[in-house]
Amino acid sequence: MHPVVPNPETLNAQTCWSCVKEIDKAAHFCPHCAKLQPPADSDYFSFFALQRRLNIDANALEKEFYKLSRKLHPDVYARASSEEQQWSTQKSSLLNDAYRTLRDPIARTEYLLELEGVKLEEQSRAATDEARKQGKDKQQVVPPDLLEEVFDLNMQLDEMRMGKKMGERDEQIAKDLQSAKIRFERMLASSNDDLRKLWNEWDQVIASGADIADPQRIAVRDEIVALLNRRSYVRNLVRDVNEVLATEK
Repeated sequence: MHPVVPNPETLNAQTCWSCVKEIDKAAHFCPHCAKLQPPADSDYFSFFALQRRLNIDANALEKEFYKLSRKLHPDVYARASSEEQQWSTQKSSLLNDAYRTLRDPIARTEYLLELEGVKLEEQSRAATDEARKQGKDKQQVVPPDLLEEVFDLNMQLDEMRMGKKMGERDEQIAKDLQSAKIRFERMLASSNDDLRKLWNEWDQVIASGADIADPQRIAVRDEIVALLNRRSYVRNLVRDVNEVLATEK
């Protein structure tokens, strides 16, 4: 017969439901009785007991993921109470989501920005889905320094698409697009280097104990947002050029 498990909503967030001893509210298991704890209201960083930093030891994260995967797997709780089975399933799902997000540098950065209260509207999934529903292209803000180049590029892309419909190909435009693709790919590589520098700056600010209203923390955050927006825009340009060149082969 399974033991009766209290509703976690009625318990102190720092109290084990089984032995009623104080524990860390983000703990997956009670350090006293080893019982699985209900899912806590925490973010992906807290799930892995990490600070909100952008430089992460990928190997250590992977090892912790597999360690928790074995301990939290629903099969382990096949004979446990229905509540523990449910918690195991919920935590396993959270584990997968957290690992998938944190192991990817860009996804990790975007997620941290969301925790900071910033949503990258132009690149958000919601914006993409809404645009698709309306049969429109998702609008993005063109970086000021790329305005002229993007204007010329869009004209060349339109000419290539029109040429395809007419069964024609402009070799000069094709060469120009190939050159543009190389320039944009270099921009992407450069933006990745700049982003790593900003990760270091962010981690230093966090290490200093700066709170969410700290001017330096806000300044670094805003720089990251601007760079991610630019990176996303340039990446989309590379995609558009690749699509046109691929159809012209």
